[in-house]
Amino acid sequence: QVRLVESGGGSVQSGGSLRLSCVGSGYTYGSYCMGWFRQVPGKEREGVASLDSDNRMQYADSVKGRFTISQGNAKNIVYLQMNNLKPEDTAMYYCAVVPLGVASATLNANYCLRAGNYGEGDWGKGTPVTVSS
Repeated sequence: QVRLVESGGGSVQSGGSLRLSCVGSGYTYGSYCMGWFRQVPGKEREGVASLDSDNRMQYADSVKGRFTISQGNAKNIVYLQMNNLKPEDTAMYYCAVVPLGVASATLNANYCLRAGNYGEGDWGKGTPVTVSS
């Protein structure tokens, strides 16, 4: 059974930093997407940062230059370093993983950043981030 557990969320002031972690278990995928998504009440879940099994990384325009996604030595761990946080970054942050039936390099570069492409995948329960001004 696939399980994803996020941690590292919290409350910070504007300009602060947080590092989110996601530890996955119960799967071994040769080709996959992993991503960080966020959601606030009343809005759709949006992609924040993603990586694929070909080590391509993508970021939402709103976080480019501030957030960095990385993978641990164990491929089932993914981090999101968030710097220069802004109040508009306040949200519940989710980690997700989805296996791919093709090599990830054959897909559009933004494929892994779209929440809708994780329908056959798995999601964590989220970790909250609150940024105060």
